[in-house]
Amino acid sequence: MRASHATLYRYSIPFTEPVTVRGLRLLHREGALLALKSADESLVGFGEIAPLPGLHKETLEAAEGQLVALLSEHDFTRSGTLPLKLYPSVRTGVEMAMINLDAAERGCSPFAPLSTETNEVPLNALLFGGTQAVIARAQKLFNTGYRAFKLKVTPAALSESAETITELHRTFGGGIELRLDLNQSLSLDDAVAFARTIPEGSVAYIEEPLQEPRLIGEFHSRTGSLSALDETLWQQPELLDTLPENSLRALILKPNRLGGINAAMRFAALGREKNLLSVFSSAFESGVSLGFYAMLAAAASPAPAPCGLDTFRYLTHDLLETPFGTDDGWLDTEALYRKSLAVNRHMIRQESRWTL
Repeated sequence: MRASHATLYRYSIPFTEPVTVRGLRLLHREGALLALKSADESLVGFGEIAPLPGLHKETLEAAEGQLVALLSEHDFTRSGTLPLKLYPSVRTGVEMAMINLDAAERGCSPFAPLSTETNEVPLNALLFGGTQAVIARAQKLFNTGYRAFKLKVTPAALSESAETITELHRTFGGGIELRLDLNQSLSLDDAVAFARTIPEGSVAYIEEPLQEPRLIGEFHSRTGSLSALDETLWQQPELLDTLPENSLRALILKPNRLGGINAAMRFAALGREKNLLSVFSSAFESGVSLGFYAMLAAAASPAPAPCGLDTFRYLTHDLLETPFGTDDGWLDTEALYRKSLAVNRHMIRQESRWTL
């Protein structure tokens, strides 16, 4: 379907507590929604454009400016080819809106799963803070059904993180899957030293342990620890073909940083070829994106890995009529995708309207 109308909206959502991204302390999540509509405006497809300060190079203002230029000259159909030089957040939002509009016209889900049995996707719960706070949060979520957790680790708190990991292992043993995220913060020697302080078998993998990701193979040979690639996938994607496959366990897929929905699915396909987990993850986006990403995770694997979409807990409210969420650590992908299409117009403000 060719979109005939477009409306651009803005939103601002307070975080439940300050969120720090690469040294930037953020109090609000700000972004834009693009609504592509049919000629009679009975069908609409929403897409979210939300660069995150500290993660994206483009600002929201720059992304919106690029989108406005695109709206003035592009034919918005799902089969249409978008310009090559789009910011990753813009490409993600435009592709999402186009796919959602096409699915609305066809009256079906936007993606066919690899297995028709895949209706639910497990969630990975995000943990950070002091040891006691982490244990209390993990226990609470474990009791509701969560079995996968990710702990943020910073260079300034390595010893405390090691204590936290030891306590998590003592409390839950093999009953949980624990992942760590170091955000490319350590030298090889420091990462090796840290890995040797945590209990053997307590961690499934470490996201981006090294300042120099090309050394991940050596990190594995010295510690036996498996790594996951996140930032490396957009900074140095060629490393995926050169790193020893036995040193890797997962690919962390953030569509709005990788360069769009199609780019994320290409990485997921490559991950399947290499027997790596595809862990779909968000950058603190709203339920518009989270419901879409949950559907992507279900479509990308017959046995989806726990995904990193638990970030909804850090937003004070959602943009949807029925907020994205779960009570038990599992996502009903079909139901959540349908809910992601119903935006609460009171939560957004209109910026501009276009006839295409």
